[in-house]
Amino acid sequence: MPDAIFAHPDLARLYDAFDGDRADLAAYLAIAAELGAASVLDVGCGTGSLALLLAGRGHAVAGVDPAEASLEIARSKPGAGQVRWIRGEAAALPALGADLATMTGNVAQVFRTDDDWARALQGVRAALRPRGHLVFETRRPERRAWEEWAADSGPVVLDLPGAGPVERRLEVTEIALPLVSFRYTFRFAASGTVLTSDSTLRFRGRGEVEASLAAEDYRVLDVRDAPDRPGREFVFVAERTD
Repeated sequence: MPDAIFAHPDLARLYDAFDGDRADLAAYLAIAAELGAASVLDVGCGTGSLALLLAGRGHAVAGVDPAEASLEIARSKPGAGQVRWIRGEAAALPALGADLATMTGNVAQVFRTDDDWARALQGVRAALRPRGHLVFETRRPERRAWEEWAADSGPVVLDLPGAGPVERRLEVTEIALPLVSFRYTFRFAASGTVLTSDSTLRFRGRGEVEASLAAEDYRVLDVRDAPDRPGREFVFVAERTD
């Protein structure tokens, strides 16, 4: 089940506002151009930010996500008709023959178990053409991002159209490495409603990720720094082997 922050209609419509500037997406646009990808599959597309940018640059794009509420937001945006939106899981993708598959943000880390991650990699592989590419980012465990989250737990308040003032707080609820759990709490001032969303991420080291890719018939071509968060994340560029 997708987390409430993506699946609850009242939270999905706030996601883009609280997510802020998506500086991370520029790197994916550049990689898609670098690889000459005519068709792109955005796995865990959420509200469609990357998918729409790619489509606007002339790529044939499919966006897949298990959260219908997020897909509804994506479908409502300008240019959404240029994208094929698919409600589904990474482990059960159609054979699209895509040149490139992407997983931005925390998508690669939501697969908590080795089996879940392996099935996701298998599903993406089946959706790629021979020698197609998979590009994704994952946080470096040694940077211990959860410590920064715990230290920066003050409220963020935005006055949003249709919702009024909304306060968001972040709380780290459990650290049981390699898993870290956290909770977002949203308070809607106009109605007094309080909604929460619980999430858990799996932190994998570089060697573990490389081994998992090799086990599912991918070749790692490059491991890059994330331009928007230098030293904090790995960006993997892998190729489907045949």
